[in-house]
Amino acid sequence: MEPGAKAANGIRPSPKQVFFFDIDNCLYPKSARVHDLMADLIDKYFATHLSLPYEDAVRLHREYYQNYGLAIEGLVRHHQIDPLDYNAKVDDALPLDDIIKPRDDLKKLLADIDTSKVRLWLFTNAYVNHAKKVVKLLEVEEFFEGVTYCDYSASRLVCKPHGDAYEKAMREAEVGRMEDCYFVDDSYQNCKKAQEIGWNVAHLVEEGVKAPRTPACKFQISHLDELRTVFPHVFKKPETSSE
Repeated sequence: MEPGAKAANGIRPSPKQVFFFDIDNCLYPKSARVHDLMADLIDKYFATHLSLPYEDAVRLHREYYQNYGLAIEGLVRHHQIDPLDYNAKVDDALPLDDIIKPRDDLKKLLADIDTSKVRLWLFTNAYVNHAKKVVKLLEVEEFFEGVTYCDYSASRLVCKPHGDAYEKAMREAEVGRMEDCYFVDDSYQNCKKAQEIGWNVAHLVEEGVKAPRTPACKFQISHLDELRTVFPHVFKKPETSSE
């Protein structure tokens, strides 16, 4: 599950369409509350490392997330924070082993995608450590050929919804045409940008989550299983009885 991964025989897979899956609050539900735990750790990180009152830390965290799509980008841009230190104290500090469990419905959904037509690829704003840990806990690593992540060790952070992140994902997944890219994400901005550049997009808005006044993209779903309806051609055809 590496960027630009090759097949076992060392030969690149033949060109196919690619289905990009976000990870957090997408492969597992928001009800797992990983986002809430992460937000609390981020707020504490802001307060501690920027010497801010807690209320100001919460406000600045929200501001950076809205402006850049990722709180850490604001920290790096304006405060010269070490991204890997941030990762160690936030993402890697999450008690994921106690929260994220395998889901049979997710495994069945991924297994039903026709991989003779479509390659599966992870596309996340998290660092690679977090990405790999989540899919391992979900027991779905085998379904994905690679992962495009926000490289916290790089001199410049490239993350959704910036256009460079989508170009990076396409380059690493080796897909050349926008129309050959499928994408599901829970982020409004990430889906909006993906549709703008020509990807086929489904915005995941879970039941109980307030739907946006203006849809982010053509398709809005409340459960991943609805991908079978909005993108039926990427799934295996049901076997029909010969009787």
